[in-house]
Amino acid sequence: MGSFSVLPPEARRLEGKVALITGAASGIGASIARLFSKHGAKVVIVDMQDELGPSICKELNPQSTTFVHCDVTKEIDVENAVNHAVSMYGKLDIMYNNAGIIGEAKFNILENTQADFEQVVKVNLVGAFLGTKHAARVMIPTRKGSIINTASASSTTAGSAPLAYTSSKHAMHGLTKNTAVELGHFGIRVNCVSPYIVATPLAMKFFKMDADEASYVYSNLKGEVLKPEDVAETALFLASDDSKYVSGHNLLIDEGFSIHNAGFCFPQ
Repeated sequence: MGSFSVLPPEARRLEGKVALITGAASGIGASIARLFSKHGAKVVIVDMQDELGPSICKELNPQSTTFVHCDVTKEIDVENAVNHAVSMYGKLDIMYNNAGIIGEAKFNILENTQADFEQVVKVNLVGAFLGTKHAARVMIPTRKGSIINTASASSTTAGSAPLAYTSSKHAMHGLTKNTAVELGHFGIRVNCVSPYIVATPLAMKFFKMDADEASYVYSNLKGEVLKPEDVAETALFLASDDSKYVSGHNLLIDEGFSIHNAGFCFPQ
């Protein structure tokens, strides 16, 4: 287990729960896996990164953490991942659809190819649809569960990210709301977490700036930089019973970016 530690029983907010997290081998997903495990959850790490995934399991508790290779655009892979969680741990309480891509940095629709657009939508939106569908399949009989989607501040704004990414995140918000209504009849909650730019290597490379620059140029809230661990804390709230009456909600973690940002200039 290395230096990883679990909180005392009285402080664990996910004790006894089983969570499946897609895109959990790195970035935001890995931070969520660490925090969920710390709070007592059994965690299934789902990703295509076959070296990083098992290393996260070793870092955490090998007795309560497993890795499953999965391409979220393939239904059979997602179905198998959910079946694995139920086979290993007897149930699924939390489904976290976190896997996503940004796509090409093209801000003119004429530069976007159909293939590029469809790939982003397949990973971001279809992946969340498949995760929600197969989580619902095993949650409905137990009449409880929490499904969470990683959306983006781009789920409510426009012009700050490429077309395909913004479209997929707006659609994910719609998927979340509609499934919250459908699945609420079975006691299942569905919510979005929508972060602003998170200081991950992938995001900083895409925006060609470091975390301090991103915070200074685009943020209304000065002095803070959003980190993967901050998103994980928000995810913990939505996954736990602390949010037992929260469903259909798009929880923005955007430092007020979606309200207004005079520092943002649309790329020309």
